[in-house]
Amino acid sequence: MSAWVTYVNIGTHADFVGMWMHAWLLAWPAAGIIAFISGPFIHKLAHRIAEKI
Repeated sequence: MSAWVTYVNIGTHADFVGMWMHAWLLAWPAAGIIAFISGPFIHKLAHRIAEKI
């Protein structure tokens, strides 16, 4: 995901990989925290949906 967003924002750039890695380093902690916090809720929601199917 971070590669795609970096590409959309800057296009093909000489330092694309470096900029992508910088974006990844900034995004990874936020994604981890969001997944950790929302995980139990999403798990319960998925379980409820699966029970109805």
